[in-house]
This record gives sequence, C-alpha cells and structure tokens, in this order.
Amino acid sequence: MGRKNRERKTVNSRCTHRIGLGNDVHRLAAGRKLILGGVHVPYERGPEGHSDGDALAHAVCDALLGAAALGDIGRHFPDTAPEWHNASSLMFLRRARELLDAAGYRIANVDSTISLERPKLAPFIPSMREAMAEALGILPEQVSIKAKTGEGVDAVGKGDAIRADAIVLIEPLAAAFPRPRRGPTHSV
Repeated sequence: MGRKNRERKTVNSRCTHRIGLGNDVHRLAAGRKLILGGVHVPYERGPEGHSDGDALAHAVCDALLGAAALGDIGRHFPDTAPEWHNASSLMFLRRARELLDAAGYRIANVDSTISLERPKLAPFIPSMREAMAEALGILPEQVSIKAKTGEGVDAVGKGDAIRADAIVLIEPLAAAFPRPRRGPTHSV
C-alpha cells in the first residue's frame, strides 16, 4: 500500500462523523410552481431554475455532497444538462444518497431552514419531511425543516426570492468502518 493510500485510510478511520453545510437561493417568478422538499405549495410564483427549483432539496443535496467531500450540486447536476431540465429535485437527493452509500457513509440527520416571505409553510412541512426522508432512505424523524420569513429585509423579505439552508451529519457505514468492540461480548 502506497503512502497516499495509507494516509487516506488513516484519515477515514479517524473521521467517524462529518458535517456538511448547504445553501440555495432562487429568484421567484410568475408562472412557476413552488416546489419545496418535493411538495407542491400552492402560490402564484415559484423559483426560477433549470430543474424544478426546489431550494430546500438543493441545499440539502449540497450539504450531503459537501459532508462527504464529493463536490457540489452543480458538479453532479449541471444546469446546462438537458436531462435535468424541469427534473424533480428529489432525484438529486436520491442520487446524493447513492453517492454517500458508495463512499461508505449514511445520513444521521438533516436540519434545514426555508426563508420565504409568503406563503406560510407550516401546513406543508410534515409532507416535506416525509417526501425528503423517503428520497434519502431515512426516517422522517431524522429530517428537520423550519420556516422563517425575511422580516421585510433583502430579496427574501421583499418577497422576490426564496432561500434554504441545510446542515447534515453523516456517519460511516458499519460495514465500511467497523467500530471497535468495547467490553466482553458475552455474559457470565
């Protein structure tokens, strides 16, 4: 085994948990559907974007990819690729989960915040948690989604944009990184 591989193995064996941070902002436009966390939220405007413009899914996707040092959403789903035009961003989350699996990680939890002046999102959050958990292969209890207004400040507060922020915690898959045994493995 070369020095570089030994160093990589040593780093991976010490890094048990990793944190990723993601952010996404979209301008709101008439005639676009407002999709958040894979859920259609009735409103007269929605995010401009190449895909469905789901700012929440994009922020979570970036956080997951970043936590595993796998690049960003633009690298994996470029806005110049025709296959992603009007695509559901839940597909991005499924693919990010597959990439994490291949890299030897699983998702411990997702915490996110949507900033949007209108409409009120509280009635839609349970459905968003369900849809995102399904796409990520985790339980809804592992997905937190909060909603805030922009308090009249900046493009979000003036109702011209939507922003989403996410932080995730990932951990090694047990099969990829066995944990040392502690104490006896049998009773006396």
